[in-house]
Amino acid sequence: MRVDELLVEGFGRLPDLVKGAVEGLSAEQLRWAPAPGANTIGWLVWHLTRVQDEHVTELIDGAGQLWVSGDHAKRFGLRADPDDTGYGHTAEQVQAVRPDGPEALIGYFEAVSERTVEWLGTLTEQDLDRIVDERWDPPVTLGVRLVSVLDDDTQHAGQAAYVRGLIP
Repeated sequence: MRVDELLVEGFGRLPDLVKGAVEGLSAEQLRWAPAPGANTIGWLVWHLTRVQDEHVTELIDGAGQLWVSGDHAKRFGLRADPDDTGYGHTAEQVQAVRPDGPEALIGYFEAVSERTVEWLGTLTEQDLDRIVDERWDPPVTLGVRLVSVLDDDTQHAGQAAYVRGLIP
């Protein structure tokens, strides 16, 4: 198996996880938190999508975030702020992420996922050693960044599925 095929396989599993977490839920259920200050399903899926959109955009030459260039933000009651990925959100900011239904989450995620998977299919083994972030010691390579994004997205999709199981 080539490295591009391996990455496409990993990232290609995310759409089913996202759909399984949100399909059939109402906007109210997507905004429900199992406890005060806890993350909602809507926030978890929005956040994992924002992380992939923001991080992969940085890796693709000349690409712009789909959050900013599309009309996704208005379906969440948010501004199209390219710096807002959910990191460090307060409980109030979590509650401010208000998708108007599962289609908003799925539509945004599918657009980001499609672009990511298409780009991953162009990578070679040598590409993975390219330094993409020198702010860390050791500097972060493309391969490490992609594994980090995949890991983060998978964990948040699992959290969303867990919260779904708690909905009364």
